[in-house]
Amino acid sequence: MAQMTDKSSKTDGLRTAVPRRWLLLALSVVGVTGLAALIAWKAGENTNQLSATGPGGVDRLQNFVLHDTPAPVPELQFADGEGKPRSLADFRGKVVLLNVWATWCLPCRKEMPTLDRLQAELGGSAFEVVALSIDRGGADAVRKFYTEIGIQHLAIHVDASSQVAFALATAGLPTTLLFDAEGRELGRLIGPAEWDAPDMVAFLKTIVDQEGERLAPPHNKETPL
Repeated sequence: MAQMTDKSSKTDGLRTAVPRRWLLLALSVVGVTGLAALIAWKAGENTNQLSATGPGGVDRLQNFVLHDTPAPVPELQFADGEGKPRSLADFRGKVVLLNVWATWCLPCRKEMPTLDRLQAELGGSAFEVVALSIDRGGADAVRKFYTEIGIQHLAIHVDASSQVAFALATAGLPTTLLFDAEGRELGRLIGPAEWDAPDMVAFLKTIVDQEGERLAPPHNKETPL
């Protein structure tokens, strides 16, 4: 009788343990899902989502999320192609499109030529594309990749430690952030994009023009005699 009781107790314990394991698994899934939802909600908080229909009815800007007000960011430190320290502050006075990428990221590799063409078209005293690689191979890996696919207009910038990606809370690669001339985040786009598409170029030109007007000194009007 005692043996039957022991077997019954073990069986009941097993029945209890199995649902408990499933319960813990379910809770973990819910926790991950909830965390993802929270991140998505925080990313979308106080933001406006753009939509601009391009050729073929494709909404090229649908994933570009702009903040209602520019958001301050921590000081971002990285290195240039010669290993010299650089920072986002070095580009103050320009609208900056910061693209966090890596040579091993296939979508990144595909979109890099579009960023190169964008820099060729808009790059100058008011706008700069900063392609920031997180390759552990450093500048040599980026330089080799640039040569392979014919990148001509993008400078080499590297953050092998990925500290910038962590500081900016990037959700994956590629992630592209748009900064105003004061180094504040205007918005971001997660995933690849066709940066040289006409509607995207027009959008960025609008941002550059707005920043130029905002920072322009007031015109001194002559007082009539």
